[in-house]
Amino acid sequence: MSGHLKLLENEVQIAALLFMAVVYAFRLLWIFRFRSRKERTFPAGNGAAGAGYSLMNVMMPWAMESTRKRPWFYVQFAVFHLGVVAAIAATFIIPYAPRVFEAGAVVRTFQVILGAAVLVGLIRLARRLTNPVVRLVSTADDFLSLILMIAFFAVGVLAVPNDYRRAEWPLIVFFVLPALFLVYVPFSKICHYLYYPFTRYYLGRSQGHRGTLPPGRPADAGGPEPGRGQGGRG
Repeated sequence: MSGHLKLLENEVQIAALLFMAVVYAFRLLWIFRFRSRKERTFPAGNGAAGAGYSLMNVMMPWAMESTRKRPWFYVQFAVFHLGVVAAIAATFIIPYAPRVFEAGAVVRTFQVILGAAVLVGLIRLARRLTNPVVRLVSTADDFLSLILMIAFFAVGVLAVPNDYRRAEWPLIVFFVLPALFLVYVPFSKICHYLYYPFTRYYLGRSQGHRGTLPPGRPADAGGPEPGRGQGGRG
């Protein structure tokens, strides 16, 4: 293994991770500066249960109209994000647990996941380019983020065998991309996952408190019957 590859796999990745952690720490401090407002309405449901339901909504495609009517969109979402998990995992496995990729079955599993993610990424990119509505609301950041992720998945297919004796360039590119990502992500749309827990928690708590979640959900338990809040009319 060359010194350049060893540097990319270790010191460069650690420095990029620390940079992202510092930026996220400042963002979290900024978020926690905002006080949570108390509900002024009488409770018609359970706010805590509503928050839990909202946080888990991403795992319930039947609860969202877009994926309930077009389940293929949820399949794309799942495959793409499995690719993200596999690619990130590979950046830690290759330098710190390389024996994992000595098993051919493990390598093939990662390659299948990453290859499927490449296909989904290309489908998403084509949709952004050809659908006039989606293209209208797409920004340069949307295209750049998606193109970089497709490239990350594609080179990951070649890198996971971790055969640097045959060719180092797939591994070099594979570790250059996440280093760039870790610096770019905190300032791009990809950092939406940082805000997801906060937005879903407050939205679900509010809806649960007001009893406005779909009927029969957990948030309906533990509160007065809708329309019969404290001091409300029957």
